[in-house]
Amino acid sequence: MGKLELLAPAGDRESLEAALRFGADAVYLGGELLQLRAKKSAFGGEALIDAVKTAHSRGARVYIAVNSVAKNEEIDAIPGYAQFLRDAGADAVIVSDLGVLAAVKRAAPELEIHISTQASCRNYASAMAYYDLGAKRVVLAREMTLEEIAELRRRTPHELELEAFVHGAMCMAFSGRCIISSFLTGRSGNRGECAQPCRWNYALTEEQRPGEFFPIEERDGYTAILSSHDLNCIDILPELESAGVTSFKIEGRMKTAYYVATVVNAYRRAIDGSAPIDELREELEAVKHRPYSTGFYHGYLRDHHANDGHYTQSRVFVGNVLGWSGGFLKLRQRNRFEVGDELEILSPGRSPRAFTVESITTEEGESREVAPHPNEVLYVPCPHAAEPGDFLRRRVADV
Repeated sequence: MGKLELLAPAGDRESLEAALRFGADAVYLGGELLQLRAKKSAFGGEALIDAVKTAHSRGARVYIAVNSVAKNEEIDAIPGYAQFLRDAGADAVIVSDLGVLAAVKRAAPELEIHISTQASCRNYASAMAYYDLGAKRVVLAREMTLEEIAELRRRTPHELELEAFVHGAMCMAFSGRCIISSFLTGRSGNRGECAQPCRWNYALTEEQRPGEFFPIEERDGYTAILSSHDLNCIDILPELESAGVTSFKIEGRMKTAYYVATVVNAYRRAIDGSAPIDELREELEAVKHRPYSTGFYHGYLRDHHANDGHYTQSRVFVGNVLGWSGGFLKLRQRNRFEVGDELEILSPGRSPRAFTVESITTEEGESREVAPHPNEVLYVPCPHAAEPGDFLRRRVADV
């Protein structure tokens, strides 16, 4: 594959560092306004400025999500916010609302505009309309097939870039525009507060039979009928490129830094052709996920039936590497592990390296059989050199 952009989520500083270290060409993040994720995944003023500086120092671009549909009272804040993002050095803003697009173009015409997948752009006429309004890129609707993307590419200017999601959570609503959470909990998915009711377990009940539950599908008495599969396109990146996609986007601004590092590392190595595909498939089993699917790219979702809403993972993140010297790893424990466990080191651009925990020692020199305390600094013997920013994980099962 030629020059393609790997675009990674950055929900917080730790995830930003992981995305950059493990090979993202660009990151997307949210600021204080209209960013379509919960406030805990937002970068405030100075934090956003620093995030942009950090990414640029590593040669990566930064796109700021401003992609909620704006309310009347929010429009007046857009011009000042756009100018702040411009002055902070943001490379682009991601928008879905036409009013927001217009306000940004007036206030900060230097800012590159990317059209969010929330705008549900799935045909060449819509893409051209956005291009005529000043958009540099369209993030395609997730419901498009490879053939539809290829036709859209043929009928739009080459200067209009195409971005598509390749990995992460999918929503049962069209391009993520859902109001179930708003209706059931008062928390709007369109304002970054989704309670994810599509992943709850459901059964039917009948008015005259209170307390009696009837399964919608035979699945141990219930079904998570609204829960979608997660997206995984590690096998079809060449097909997406052939269709005209030049930016491969990973979902996950609410995910952990370990998740971001693992997924970015796998897709980076796939794009670079530096690892066998079987190994990369296995790597993507190492993070918590629902059953995988290639989404709509091959057409009707024949393999995309309702699932039980449960997550699986073959590895559990146990610690951050702080350093390595004299055959010992210095680490910050994040999840429980014990003597005798086989751990793996996740480093950028290479296969995981395994070793068995022979001993655990605290900073005070105390010997331990188990490491149960999050954030405790520990030392374990390890034959493999590792660097700060690497991740440690423990195998839990074969998926």
